[in-house]
Amino acid sequence: MEQAAKEKLMTDVNAVIADAEELLRQAAQASGEQAAELRRRAQAAITSAKTRLTHVEQRVVGHAKSAAKATDVWVHDNPWPAVGAAAGIGLLLGLMINRR
Repeated sequence: MEQAAKEKLMTDVNAVIADAEELLRQAAQASGEQAAELRRRAQAAITSAKTRLTHVEQRVVGHAKSAAKATDVWVHDNPWPAVGAAAGIGLLLGLMINRR
């Protein structure tokens, strides 16, 4: 579900950027009131993209904090299995690096 949300966000952001670029191209060719309106619309599109990215960033940070807290609680509740898991991962990484 998170992957679908990321893909939708990237699609939306790319669409907003393309729209803003097109509006700015049109604004460069337009004059007077029409140019001002095109610039306003481009700015609104950019502001919308920034807002969406801020919301996604807040969600990602929240998930990361939750995962870190859950890991911290598990390690405090199970110190020896955590040490064993860390040693096992270190051993595997050492073997993989040594093979290169």
